[in-house]
Amino acid sequence: MGGRDNTYSRIVGLAKIVLPIGALALLSTLFMFARDPNEPADIDLTEVAEIAREQRLSSPRFSGVTDDGAVLSIAARSAHPSLTNPDTVTIDSIQMRMDNPGGSSIEVTATNGELDGPARIARFLGLARLETSTGYEMETNGLIAELDSGVVTSDGLLEIHAPFGELTAGKVTFQVSSDHVGQQMLFTNGVKLIYKPQE
Repeated sequence: MGGRDNTYSRIVGLAKIVLPIGALALLSTLFMFARDPNEPADIDLTEVAEIAREQRLSSPRFSGVTDDGAVLSIAARSAHPSLTNPDTVTIDSIQMRMDNPGGSSIEVTATNGELDGPARIARFLGLARLETSTGYEMETNGLIAELDSGVVTSDGLLEIHAPFGELTAGKVTFQVSSDHVGQQMLFTNGVKLIYKPQE
């Protein structure tokens, strides 16, 4: 019993000496390796000021359900309030996915976009690409998505690669079918088709 107490006392006594010395050694290295106060900082203050001024969000996500039951999700690299319209958010590298109740889906990507909250509209600006789970791929100069109804409409001419060939059209409208089973695509305004039968 006495031996154990003696060992314990020695360890405690040794710790009382070693720990303060170790703490002093750590503190001294702080001062030895401290940064020179005249050396410029690596922080880019102009970028910090720009982010604070723009009120920018990084990697924002938005999701919801349309009136027809389609699940809608929108993601972007960054977003910031519009300088001209307080109801609009300007978005960089916008992506949207809509999964319809019948199992079909569409994906839309564009370099830039706008999200109008009160109007419940997403605009895909510039070159927009749209792909469907049924094998359609298309490019156009902008798309408009109505977030309440789930209707997606092109803003310009389209080039479409379809499972059965190539199409061009002045406009396309995507919407959930009236029976809520599938997805309807309505091509209008000078539709041209080059049919390529499956081998």
